[in-house]
Amino acid sequence: MIIYNTTFHIENDIVDECTNYIKTIYIPAIIQSGFLAYPRFHRILTKQDEQEGSCFSLQFSVKNMDTLNYWLEKEGFVLLQNLTTHFKNRVLPFSTLLDEIDLEQ
Repeated sequence: MIIYNTTFHIENDIVDECTNYIKTIYIPAIIQSGFLAYPRFHRILTKQDEQEGSCFSLQFSVKNMDTLNYWLEKEGFVLLQNLTTHFKNRVLPFSTLLDEIDLEQ
């Protein structure tokens, strides 16, 4: 199982607006595709006084790299572009891939 993680750095004055967009538009569009599942959305804990923004992690499970690459080409890049177009450079996303390790072995 692959975990597709996107971290968002969001300027403090638009955190509520942007997280609402992610929860009501971005995540439902990803779920609707049927390729990614089990969304998890987290605030990354940091010393707030040292930050000019807040960071959030959005994670989805996907069965394999072929499925993820297909989704990215067909829908994912467009969804992310729509988000960054909407919020301009006030939201900075970057993605990482995690390979789940079985703890039973």
